[in-house]
Order: sequence, then structure tokens, then C-alpha cells
Amino acid sequence: MRKTILTVFSIIFIAGAVRAEGQTNAVAQDEQPTNIGVPSECEDVMLQAFYWDSYKNQTGNDSKYGRTRWVDLLKDTAAITANFDLVWFPPSAYGDGGNGNGGVGYTHRQLSKQESDWGSSSKLKELIAALHRGDTRVLADIVINHRGNKSNWCDFYADNFGSYGTYQLTQQHICSSDEGFTNTSSTCYGADKSERGNADTGSNFDGARDLDHTNELVQNWAKAYVQWMIDVMKYDGFRYDMTLGYHGKYLSMYNEASRPYLSVSELWEGIDRQVRHLQETNYNTMIFDFPLKYQLHQAIVGGSYGKLRNPANSLRGKGYAKYAVTFIDNHDTFERESYGNNQFGGQNINLNNPTHRYRVLEAYAYILAMPGVPCVFWPHWKTYQSEINALIAARKLAGIHSESAVLSETTSQYNYEAVIQGHRGRLMLRLGTKRSTETPDGYRKIVDGPQHTVYYKEGGEGIEETGPAGASGVRKIIYNGQVYIVREGKTYTLTGSEIREK
Repeated sequence: MRKTILTVFSIIFIAGAVRAEGQTNAVAQDEQPTNIGVPSECEDVMLQAFYWDSYKNQTGNDSKYGRTRWVDLLKDTAAITANFDLVWFPPSAYGDGGNGNGGVGYTHRQLSKQESDWGSSSKLKELIAALHRGDTRVLADIVINHRGNKSNWCDFYADNFGSYGTYQLTQQHICSSDEGFTNTSSTCYGADKSERGNADTGSNFDGARDLDHTNELVQNWAKAYVQWMIDVMKYDGFRYDMTLGYHGKYLSMYNEASRPYLSVSELWEGIDRQVRHLQETNYNTMIFDFPLKYQLHQAIVGGSYGKLRNPANSLRGKGYAKYAVTFIDNHDTFERESYGNNQFGGQNINLNNPTHRYRVLEAYAYILAMPGVPCVFWPHWKTYQSEINALIAARKLAGIHSESAVLSETTSQYNYEAVIQGHRGRLMLRLGTKRSTETPDGYRKIVDGPQHTVYYKEGGEGIEETGPAGASGVRKIIYNGQVYIVREGKTYTLTGSEIREK
């Protein structure tokens, strides 16, 4: 999408001439030199185009949200590309499980064999090409923490990536602490230390063999794989599975080798561990904001709307919204977690229950108005397609992006209100059953739901005064939809980098 670009001189000149308000609640960070896999000011909205067992022929309960094999998604490409900029696919390699044919990939056996229960390699390429024609990028689900075996506990298929090389892993590439060496049923039980890899650099996964990412051959195998996925299979970026299982510097290594458009890490942990992971990767990935998901549930179900006001236990609250992929549910949480009778996410939820419906849509209204890259879950989109599409359209109208500034937030026991600045305008978001129904001056109502309302105000171009300087003398200016901080005559971005004239 075309954006107006400021010159350094124009920012500094205008900053000196304009009064603006306040302090930013973003945490100042050192400027990151590369940010591979982290598009700047990203307006994209993502779709997770699968859920557990959605590769099956749909019968009974499974039929509620539809089958999502490659042939099925091909039929939905027009609707997908009309609303989504990114689509996250399940692991597409030959693996264990599934219907017993090609497997479903989370315990992959052979990465160079892109044949699975989701469909054939040729049909996958056809689907990716169709999405590309609609200007939608595709993310591969990358599983390199562990892998399945060929015929026993500790043997593997070779991977042939053509011009990128052929790789044969052995038991010497399995982490030394793996249960393959400690379980008496294993074919490599009790193997000598010389026949094992090094210690695991992360948490152990006991469902398959954990791979030793300190090993040069494993590193070269992983780099060849991700390069091949982009250059040959034509994926655009990656969702990395179970990155708690190995040190973040290796994820950065693999992104440096392949240069994905967008990378997102699955680290199902609290905010401090998530921030540490970003630091370990040299900020060369985004990360799913699990802490925000749980705060959303507490806020909406419990009526504790104060938890949504720059939530401390979230990437935005820590000043890392640029790296956040926000979501309500995914395949794991939807199938494995239960919140009891008061749920609106997780296991066994009835999405047609009005109370659950209102809460899910309220949560989507929040993440689709906020900074970060929002990810919509397939069962939610198929059930509430028109409502979610309307919220996506509102986001795109205003040009809300991953680094958008939240200009104001107010809460009470019963409602939440925020104003968010985009590239082309502002959104005002109101949540709660007792929210105000008056349309603010300069805004127009564009989405109205049972527990959420979104208003739009045109204007992302030019300079705006937002009020007098705060008590600290810090001032805020908005120029071309971007927020800059003026302090002691110097101008800074929200991440703390000084704007200097060159």
C-alpha cells in the first residue's frame, strides 16, 4: 500500500514549530538494525486457515467449520484474498499421524516430501499461486525442533532439497537428553556419549526426537529447508513451531539464510520469557502474544476492562507491539483448553451460543483495532464471517498497522474506549454493554455489534497538534499518521531512535 514518506528535515522542522502533548507509553528500545521477518508499519491481517483434524472428510462434529485441504481452500481463495493479506498453512510435509497416508506434519518424517493429508505438492503449489494472484502471502508452519523417524526410534529419512543439498540426520544429531537414549524400549537406548548430540538448548519435547541445533549439519539442513520452502515451494514467510525447544539465536540464523517476508514464533510463555526470546533472536521475528490472549479472556468474561488498558502483560504493554501477532484462539488452545462454563474460547465452545458469540466478536473488535498483526482463526471466520470482515474493513480503512499509536484509553467496570491512529485515519473503539452510544464529533459509526462499536475519523496526512506539553516537557506530534516524540528540542520515534538531519 502506498505511503507518504517524510524527509528527515521535514520532521525536525515541523517538530520545532508545533506544540504537541504528552508522553508515550512505549518502552524505548535500542534501534534494531535488521528486523528480518518483521515488516515495518505492517497493515496485514492474517488468517489461520486450519484447525485440528480439518484435513479429515467432515462428518458429525468436525463438519461445523469445514474441511481445509488444499483443494478446499482453493474454492475459498476469492473470499480469503478479499479480506486477508497473510494465510498461515499447517505443516505441509510428510509426517506421522493423520489418516495414515501422508500424515499431518507436526511430527514430520521427511521435509523435502511435501505430500501430506492436506494434499499433494502440486495442489499446494497451485493454491499458493492462486493466493499470490490475489496479493495474499502464505506462511509455512516450520517444525524443526523435533522430527519423526523412519522405522525405529533413532533413524531418519534423508531430505533431498535439490540444489540446496541432501541431508541425512542420524542419532548423533539427537539431543543427548532425549528420551530416545533413556527409554528402554528405544533402539538407541543407552548409546555412548559419542553417539549422541549435545545438550538441548531449550525444553524437551517427548513426542519425537529433539534435534541438536548446535550441530553444523543440523544448522545447514534447517537453512537449506527454509530457503527451499521460499525459492521452490514459493512460501513467503514462516510460523515457527515450538520455539521454546531451542535457543532463539538459531531461529535468527535460519531467517538470515532465507529472508522471509514475515516470521512469527510460537512461544507459549509469559511476557518476560517472550521478550527474552525476541532479544535472543536479535529481534528477527515476531511472536504470538499469548499473554494478551489470556488477558482478553479475563477482561471480557470478568468485566475487568481495566486489563485492556495498555495491558502490562502483553507485548504492547512492554513496548513491543511491532513484534506482536495477536489472536483469540488457535488450533492448540481451541482443542486443548477449557475455561469452564464462562468461556468464550477454548475447548468445546459452542460458537453459536449468543453469549459466546458476543464475547468472541468483542475480542476481535479489540485486536483488529490495535497495533500488532491480528490473526483470525478459521472456525471463527467461518462462523462470523460477515462480522469479522466488517472489522477488518474498518482496520484497513483507517490504515491501522503493527506500530500504530494508541492515543487514548479509558475504562470503567462496564466499558472500554480507545482511539487508535492509522496511516489514513483514526478508529475509536468502544466495548461493553454500557458503552456510550453518542457518535463523537468528526467521527462516523462504521461497525456496531452487541458489545462493540467502531467509529472512523478520516485523516492520516499532515501534522496535528494534540494538546500542550506534559509536565515533563515531552511533546507528541502526529505527522502523516505517525507519532513522534519531541524532547528538549530533539525528535524521536516511538522506539526511542533519534531523527537526525543528514
